[in-house]
Amino acid sequence: MSRLVIGPFNRVEGDLEVALDVADGRVRGAEVSASLYRGFENLLVGRDPLDALVLVPRICGICSVSQSAAAAAALAAAAGLVMPANGRLAQNLIHCCENLADHLTHFYCFFMPDFARDGYAGAPWHAGVAERFRAQRGSALADWLPARTDFLRVLGYLAGKWPHTLALQPGGTTRAITPTEKVRLAEVLREFRDFLETTLFADALEAFAALDSPAALAAWAEARDGDLARFVRVALALGLERVGRAGDRFLSFGAYAAAGGPLLPRGVWQDGAALALDPAAIVEDVSHAWLEDGAALPPAAGETRPLADPDAKPAAYSWCKAPRYAGRAVETGALARQLLAGQPLAASLVAAHGGSVLARVVARMSEVARLLPQMEQWLREIAPGEPFCAEWTAPQDAHGVGLVEAARGALGHWLTIERGRIAGYQIVAPTTWNFSPRDAAGQPGALEQALVGLPVGAGERNPPIVQHVVRSFDPCMVCTVH
Repeated sequence: MSRLVIGPFNRVEGDLEVALDVADGRVRGAEVSASLYRGFENLLVGRDPLDALVLVPRICGICSVSQSAAAAAALAAAAGLVMPANGRLAQNLIHCCENLADHLTHFYCFFMPDFARDGYAGAPWHAGVAERFRAQRGSALADWLPARTDFLRVLGYLAGKWPHTLALQPGGTTRAITPTEKVRLAEVLREFRDFLETTLFADALEAFAALDSPAALAAWAEARDGDLARFVRVALALGLERVGRAGDRFLSFGAYAAAGGPLLPRGVWQDGAALALDPAAIVEDVSHAWLEDGAALPPAAGETRPLADPDAKPAAYSWCKAPRYAGRAVETGALARQLLAGQPLAASLVAAHGGSVLARVVARMSEVARLLPQMEQWLREIAPGEPFCAEWTAPQDAHGVGLVEAARGALGHWLTIERGRIAGYQIVAPTTWNFSPRDAAGQPGALEQALVGLPVGAGERNPPIVQHVVRSFDPCMVCTVH
């Protein structure tokens, strides 16, 4: 048995280290470490509750709107506040814009450049993929980055700026739009649809969203020359539909508020079926984190007490806690959302080979294809002149929970207010779920499970297959350690 340590990873937000135990050319065990502590939860204690709206977006520059949305939802729940329809629609548009931009930034800037590595130079597809997706120099960036800039004008109109907007409030949004601005927003969405249908999918969004089986996906990819079709062909050539399986247990907090509940439903997916989500079944274990020992606690009662001397806890290897649902490790992300939403392609990919690199990336792109038309519909429903925000009154003593979905997966904020000040604030981020260390029972987190069994060649120091699996979960370590 030998140990291979990979890290820090490039093209990742924050510090990530992966230690692999290798025997007979295969990974036998993995430990995933978030190696930087930040401490936003403790920084919030004692402050005015509305300070959370200013501080938590600074946790991350990629998903700052998701952090804002979770904080606003927790504050609204604490006060029992209901936002007007315009506020709900505007929050959905703001949040969805960030999530879709995140999906494609992950695809073009973080994930695809790994296929341009020199280690694949002998593959028949390599030259074209390297020209298109090589990090920093690939031709795809010249198409994606201007399209991204134009799409983010949605946030300029509705949220003033991105990242770190203050527009999302417990009662809705601060920025009402005029009929003229509504027309301009429609043009922004139309231009982004043009980019997606010309460059990414090379097909109508609705046509890709209607794919329902691995065979249909493969046939679709063979018939097109868009960027996603290139990925699907490469992934199938490398067998990535069979690589990166974790425990096939998925969790989503539900996304995008609607009159009858979230558009993408909350729940847990296991054994091929969707189950209702019970937030009371969530606990965080610290047995392998560089945090003071204690029993696994629900986030509402949780604490974050960093060790002054991490070496004093030999079993620990990460600043990340280990969240568990009903005692089990779960995977979260776009694949979880699409499974719980009943998307046939996601269900058939998981049924065939479990959660995989291919399934995770395709689920993100299915979400792009399905949600841009929904953004067009939300915009049509906005009624200029009607209220966008309800007034929030600070409670003296209250609890509030904000459960939302960042692009990477389930994000929860648990808030306690006492005597008008924040008395407790705990955050469980998507990467906390996916990149968690072992718990007290020795149960590994989702990525640690997904890495077991991967091949490692003799003398290989940075196996590309490990990179593909890690990046398919889209790590964001700064969110993990807050």
